[in-house]
Amino acid sequence: MPAKRGTGVRVLKAVSSNLRLSILKLLFDKGPLSYTEIMSQLKLSPSKDAGRFAYHLKVLLNMDLIEPDAETKKYVLTDLGKSIIDFASNLEERAFKRRMLVRTSRLAIEPFDRNKIADSLVREAGVPIDLAQKIARETEERLLKLDTKYLTAPLIREFVNAILIERGLEEYRHKLTRLGLPVYDVTQLIRAMSAASDNVEAIRMAAGNRVIEEYILLNILPRDIADAHLSGTLNLDNLACWILKIDGFMHDLRFFFRHGLSFKEQDSAYISINPPKSFRAALQLISDILKVASTEISCEQAIDFFNVFLAPFIRGLPENEIKENLIQFLTSINLTVSTGVSLGLEIIMPDFLDESRAVGPSGSIVGVYGDYVDESLTIASLLIEIFNMRDDSKPILNPSPVIKVRPEALKGEGENILYKAHLLATYGIPYFANPLSSGGRPVSYMATGQIFSADWREDWELDIIRVGCMGSVTLNLPRAFYESKGDRKLFFGNIYDFSEKALRALEIKYLTMKQRASEGLLPFLIQGARGDPYCRLDNSLFLLSIVGLNEAVQSATKYAIYESDESIKFADDILSYILEVINGYSRRRGMRCALSLTPNMEASGRMAALDVEHYGLAGVSVGKEKPYYSSISSIIYNADIPLKKYLSIEERMQRFLSGSHLIKIPIKYSEESPEQLLSITREIISSLKIPLFTYDVPLTYCSGCHKTFQGEQQKCPSCGSVNTITRFVRESSRYKAIGTATKNLIQ
Repeated sequence: MPAKRGTGVRVLKAVSSNLRLSILKLLFDKGPLSYTEIMSQLKLSPSKDAGRFAYHLKVLLNMDLIEPDAETKKYVLTDLGKSIIDFASNLEERAFKRRMLVRTSRLAIEPFDRNKIADSLVREAGVPIDLAQKIARETEERLLKLDTKYLTAPLIREFVNAILIERGLEEYRHKLTRLGLPVYDVTQLIRAMSAASDNVEAIRMAAGNRVIEEYILLNILPRDIADAHLSGTLNLDNLACWILKIDGFMHDLRFFFRHGLSFKEQDSAYISINPPKSFRAALQLISDILKVASTEISCEQAIDFFNVFLAPFIRGLPENEIKENLIQFLTSINLTVSTGVSLGLEIIMPDFLDESRAVGPSGSIVGVYGDYVDESLTIASLLIEIFNMRDDSKPILNPSPVIKVRPEALKGEGENILYKAHLLATYGIPYFANPLSSGGRPVSYMATGQIFSADWREDWELDIIRVGCMGSVTLNLPRAFYESKGDRKLFFGNIYDFSEKALRALEIKYLTMKQRASEGLLPFLIQGARGDPYCRLDNSLFLLSIVGLNEAVQSATKYAIYESDESIKFADDILSYILEVINGYSRRRGMRCALSLTPNMEASGRMAALDVEHYGLAGVSVGKEKPYYSSISSIIYNADIPLKKYLSIEERMQRFLSGSHLIKIPIKYSEESPEQLLSITREIISSLKIPLFTYDVPLTYCSGCHKTFQGEQQKCPSCGSVNTITRFVRESSRYKAIGTATKNLIQ
């Protein structure tokens, strides 16, 4: 026993020197090192410190704390040396344990424990356990040098990340990055959204969205796609919902009129609702459907054939009762549904529905929908009348009526309804669809521009209802041209590269959403029979959108699209090539991909601003006051060209745009009458293959006198007030509130 104690004393004496202990720690952290490497790491001078260093190295060798490796001729730690390092670290930890307290992410205060750092490195970043322990030990040593009252989990993580960077372990640091917002950013977010009169929930959602966006860019998407989004080459539209929600969905009311609203009882907190027995109950069920579905759908919900599917529920009801229930329904949707809502109205019963079985009260079959033509017209007419009610109320901008105009509707009772619709159109509210533009196939539309045609499975019930728009990625066409430096071959090469990244991003979203569904995270969309869930995810639409087509063409040809045959031909070449890339990817991957040219001002402004930063204002073709890339629809606002020429350009573009395309036709509110607008609609339906259009006019609402005025007024034309007005402009597809008055949920 005395001999063993004597050995222990000699070992402790051997490590009593700071230099010798530093040598042991260095070999523990770095692994085998040569004589020269050890001196270099410890910053010792070969000329001045060689003798002293050799002495200390010999002491460690004699005490069997280190040993030379016969093959590499380098020094390594022995087991006894490793034990000494563990002992020294534990001793330091015990000495400082009382003042090393940590405020954790679980909102608790705990003593510091370096083992938790090692566990986190292994669990979160996949770091090998030996390396994780070394990093944890080094982190502890650095933290011990701090003179702070308490540590926080983010501070410790910053130290770990710094060590990972110093060691060249960038891959691990990437996985270990902490998500969240600095205190300053949260403060500014609250101030900005408060100034814009947003509600408390909107602030909480905005902060949460930022975290989810960081998570997606860091952990879900490949680095090249994430970098493309951050740089402005692409815009992953609605990024915060990329792995959580689909962008839009086309409902089928018959599903719920037949089965009610039901969920797996053991997996959901929602209660089930039986099939409706009355018109009021049917409208209440639709309202409930839209509210519940908004938790799984981020942007737009559409109900096509709205008046047709509801028709069996109003037989025998007085018009005033129908109208009162519809008013309550529209008001409820406007106040409580967080997404946009499109209501598809049919003025003429389509052939494919005429002999389709009609679902009525209590889920019963009550003939075919062709038996309810008069009732469907009554609902359509009353609905448009309600939208036209502007006395003492703000205009209803959500939900939005999407009115299908077939040639047969331009006469008889259909013409009367369309006149009312065009009276409403002088305020820019309805959207008009041209089903003939789809080549005779059944087709459904959303107010946001999405088009669902029976061209995928070639069955209308599989292709245009119970399907959604999975998501969209916007491609920066001007960036593709800037990077090519005018070389058209490189320009098209860049387009291919950008498009391929965008389509891969959409496929990642598709696979992720299928995984979410299999996990039960989308209880509304996957309800129904196991073999036939309500949402047919495999038939979803994937959109590749573009911005800056006109700017790219102008940069290449020196002329805007509408100014020369060369420029319009070059635009055709661009769209044709992108469509070729999309179709090839769609065939290979079995995805329903399509090209979109629907205006997206958020993506346009972001990409233009990033291009200005990168190339300078003189090097890009953008608006000077507020950088943005124009849409085709915005050309007519800025160029003095006839409406007929503008529509012909839009029709020419439509040949390539099967996914999404909304044409905004500007109207001069002081001159245009319902008759004039109806005349334009007639011409479009009879001679142009334009799928979806709306008449666009800014609106001004005064909360003082409760009146709505056409045009973007600086003050109320009635009472003269400035502080009580809210202006509404349609920047993209839907109206957006701007101005000083308090906003509500209108979109």
